[in-house]
Amino acid sequence: MTGAEPTVLVVDDERNIRRVLRAMLKRAGYEVTTAADGNEALNIVEEDGPFDVVITDLKMPGMDGMDLLRALSDRFSEIPVVMITAHGSVGSAVEAVKLGAFDYIEKPFERDQILQVANKAVRTAEASQTHARPSAAASARFGIVGSSAAIDDLYAVIDRVADTPSTILISGESGTGKELVAKALHVESSRKDKPFIRVNCAAIPHDLIESELFGHEKGAFTGAVNSKPGRFELAHEGTLLLDEVGDIPFHMQAKLLRAIQESEFERVGGIRTIKVNVRIIAATNRDLHRDIEEGRFREDLFYRLNVVPIAMTPLRERSDDIALLVQHFVERFNERLNRSIAGFTPDAIELMKRYRWPGNIRELENVVERTMLFCDGVWVHANNLPDEIRLGAEDSQPPDHDLTSEEADAVAQTGGATDLKQAVRSEAQKVARRMITQALQQTGGNITQAAKVLGLSRKGLQVKMKELRLRQDSSQDTPETE
Repeated sequence: MTGAEPTVLVVDDERNIRRVLRAMLKRAGYEVTTAADGNEALNIVEEDGPFDVVITDLKMPGMDGMDLLRALSDRFSEIPVVMITAHGSVGSAVEAVKLGAFDYIEKPFERDQILQVANKAVRTAEASQTHARPSAAASARFGIVGSSAAIDDLYAVIDRVADTPSTILISGESGTGKELVAKALHVESSRKDKPFIRVNCAAIPHDLIESELFGHEKGAFTGAVNSKPGRFELAHEGTLLLDEVGDIPFHMQAKLLRAIQESEFERVGGIRTIKVNVRIIAATNRDLHRDIEEGRFREDLFYRLNVVPIAMTPLRERSDDIALLVQHFVERFNERLNRSIAGFTPDAIELMKRYRWPGNIRELENVVERTMLFCDGVWVHANNLPDEIRLGAEDSQPPDHDLTSEEADAVAQTGGATDLKQAVRSEAQKVARRMITQALQQTGGNITQAAKVLGLSRKGLQVKMKELRLRQDSSQDTPETE
């Protein structure tokens, strides 16, 4: 691709057709060049280099579409060629496809037809070019998408420990994909044809957690009208995922420890000891070391769970995977939402790399879906991203950023702090706070007008004010008048 926008060469001897196609494609985010015949088109390609797609009329004086196809196939075979044909020439268009044309469109054509075919052609061209964006599917295993060193290390750990009986503790922030790793460990083990049972420990009331894990006998408590097996029994010979294990109440942790160590337990209200063969995987977003220090988690249970620790890397620390993840979600949502989005442009991806993603991959997935829903073109640009992403990215410096003198002064004022990024971010927040406060004072506290002054949407400004804790501060001096 020659730039941030995909490039299209439109070839037609009818001036009005060229104008219509140019307008359609430009509105959809394409960079469009036009030619009146095959000879002119071939000269443009030879002078300007390959385009991402050529859309050409079949019947033209001089060098027609078929001759242009042959010429491009000889010298620029990587360029997809789309034929436009009248109804009576469909047979020739089909023949053109057999000779190597990417597709054809009949006149009169609809806007959606043009965009759909152009989109597919561009994506095909990307896949065949050495500088094309890598396929998300080709860089995914177990549903985990990425090609960074952190993901390579994760794959290596899964491969080594999946088919062992060892207990595993997966730790990491919410949204980093802990459950995907747990499923991968199960699927890659000899237990893959046995049950995979997940229990969210944080979602179960404390007075029901024992029954949920170990089951109960009839009449064990009010409402226990029948005997019921627990998750340990259901997972027999398979895998049990104790999700959010840090939220298990302290009084239950000794019983859980015994069940894991001895592979046996009793149902609530029962006297019969039940033995099981279960592989335990635990996951948490809590700092269990701190919970141990503060008396909320048993140290012996921690060490029993932490035989093989797997620490999930937050998305902000593997930003090189963002392009792959975005394309993975684009492909998924194109099918689910019946859209034809080709992808996110490099400027959009760069902005997303600079955002910190507190919600990690789950947040990224939501942003991609929301952006695709409201995108009118084929490509998602930086200005199509939600305000919170664009504003959040502004608080971060891009990779290999050389400090300005002001930023260097800010770092010096910290007394030589080693966290350079934090110092820069702090200074950027001070600037944002000052600009927002001034805009509010200038507009008498009117949020809508202040947003216009700052070049933001009202929602974007509110998000930024909340992040900077400015709403309360600013309202003391500049109450809202709306």
